[in-house]
Amino acid sequence: MRPKSVRIAVLLVALLGIVGGVTIAAHDEQDRSTLKIPNGGLAFSDFKGYESWQDVAVSETKTSVKAILANDIMIQAYKDGIPGNGKPFPEGSKIVKIEWLKKVNPKSPYFVEVPDTLATLSFIEKDSKRFPNTHGWAYAKFSNDPTTQMLKPAVSGPECGYACHTAVASQDYIFTAYPPR
Repeated sequence: MRPKSVRIAVLLVALLGIVGGVTIAAHDEQDRSTLKIPNGGLAFSDFKGYESWQDVAVSETKTSVKAILANDIMIQAYKDGIPGNGKPFPEGSKIVKIEWLKKVNPKSPYFVEVPDTLATLSFIEKDSKRFPNTHGWAYAKFSNDPTTQMLKPAVSGPECGYACHTAVASQDYIFTAYPPR
């Protein structure tokens, strides 16, 4: 049997390890509401609740799968025929693209690829007063570090996606269509 002082020391080391582990785990959790794109860009907090927005569509690349979701304002605009009817999306329209690296589902009886590691979160918002130089649209992209699960801005300002989106100016700068349900 160990002397009492050794048992107490072992207990203290174990307790410090547990408390230290909890402190490290708590420190690793990220407060996403503080994330913001530099130079007047969009804030993550502007998209609070995006996880429960309705699906617009899904897309896929060779390495990733993406879910495109929109807020109620934008969903209603899609249902009203925008942008196909030539009208622009209304102010306050917001859309998010959640991108995951994909993997094969090993439990499926047939070949299917499913989301694995979060890769990026991209946000778009229409606010013509705040972003007049980009036809009212602002863009944000946050990259996820798969080791720490921490997000960081992946662009330098709110106009970062505008050049790419000019290819779909006739669709009010939005690539994703609202497919039949």
